[in-house]
This record gives sequence, C-alpha cells and structure tokens, in this order.
Amino acid sequence: MYELLFWKYLEEVYLNHHEVYEALVEKETVEGLEILPVEVIMNRINSVFSKWEKVDENSWQNTTGKGAFQVITTPQSIKIDCYGTEGKTMNKLVEVMEEFKLPLYDPQVPERYDEMSE
Repeated sequence: MYELLFWKYLEEVYLNHHEVYEALVEKETVEGLEILPVEVIMNRINSVFSKWEKVDENSWQNTTGKGAFQVITTPQSIKIDCYGTEGKTMNKLVEVMEEFKLPLYDPQVPERYDEMSE
C-alpha cells in the first residue's frame, strides 16, 4: 500500500507536517487547517475515475489494468490508500487535489510538496 495525504493550512499557518499527518490519520481535528469541500472533491474523483469500477462509496478498482484505491476523508483531510496503483494513476489523483489547492504530503518520504517546502 502507498499512502497519499492532502490538507490545506489556513493563511500564515505553518505546522510540523509529520505531526499534522499523524493527527489526521487518527482523525483528530488540527487547529490551523481549513475545512475542505469533501463532497465536491469526492464528486471530482468519481468523475475523473468514472471508467473504474466503484467497489463501494469510497473505493475504486481499475478493471482494465493494475491498481485500486480507497479515499478516507475527514473535514480537514483527504487520505488516499493506493493498492498496486501505477505512478500515472497516483499522479492523476495528485492533479485532482491540486485543482483544490491541496498539496501532497507523502508520508513514505516524508515530504510535503507545496510552495512552503524547503
């Protein structure tokens, strides 16, 4: 499994990315993060991956190739667990999140890919 996590800081807020990640994975509320339009984002993912089989409300499976993913949301975050998913699919998910100005935090590295990254 490969994890992708997305959230957005309020203006002028800078927190420890890994601590934010750990709190969000535990579904805790993090002061300093924006509330996301989760339903709109889920609709967009559904639209972009409309050719994939929708396994349940939050999971998609590629019927013509490799991979599957599950989206887990909180009011402040979008977490995507990828299972055997190709890089180009993960890139497409990242692009969808960029439409909502949500930069990727990759806990495997660990690194956050936004303009504030050093």
